[in-house]
Amino acid sequence: MPRLSATEPFIHPDCDITDSTFGAYVEIGKGSRVNNSRFGDYSYCDRYADIANAQIGKFANIAAFSRIGATDHPLHTASCHHFLYRSDDYWDDAERDEAFFEHRRSRTARIGHDTWIGAGAMIKPEVTLGHGAVVAAGAVVTKDVDPYTIVAGTPAKPLRQRQPVEIAERLIALSWWDWPHEALHTALQDFRALNAEAFLEKYEGTRSSDEATTDAKATGEIA
Repeated sequence: MPRLSATEPFIHPDCDITDSTFGAYVEIGKGSRVNNSRFGDYSYCDRYADIANAQIGKFANIAAFSRIGATDHPLHTASCHHFLYRSDDYWDDAERDEAFFEHRRSRTARIGHDTWIGAGAMIKPEVTLGHGAVVAAGAVVTKDVDPYTIVAGTPAKPLRQRQPVEIAERLIALSWWDWPHEALHTALQDFRALNAEAFLEKYEGTRSSDEATTDAKATGEIA
């Protein structure tokens, strides 16, 4: 019996999850906090990840102690402390600054399909990681990352391409992450054994757009 399920996320102990949704075969590591976020199919985070206000694509690999959508404090006011907006924690007659929290929620971080975020990395609000991007451990990503690009450092800067641009474009066009579960299973040995170019040569043109649309409707990915 597989450990992961198409119908329920596998949530480890001591997680704090609010206002979030999960696709098929999702796993949330021990002690992670997930707020106002959506995980696409097959994505996971390891232990003690902290994820807020994020749209995460399919097959995202999020390592332990990483942080996505790290919240900011106000810097233009006289103080940047919690008492400005979590005011009800300090006074009986004060209210939370709901406009501040709504602004936070609106600043969505977007993580593409088949991405890898290394241990202890941080993705700032409103940053987009393109499909196939890789973030090195400990990096702080403050700007958008192009598809299939590896970034590292503080602040993160491009290190090299994960795949050549032409291969990356073909992988995005193939969109294997939208294949149904059984198609992934059928191609498993090729995923393991073939490099990206050889995989493309075998599978490009084998699935028509009509087939892909039918599969996506069958799995509820599109209306």
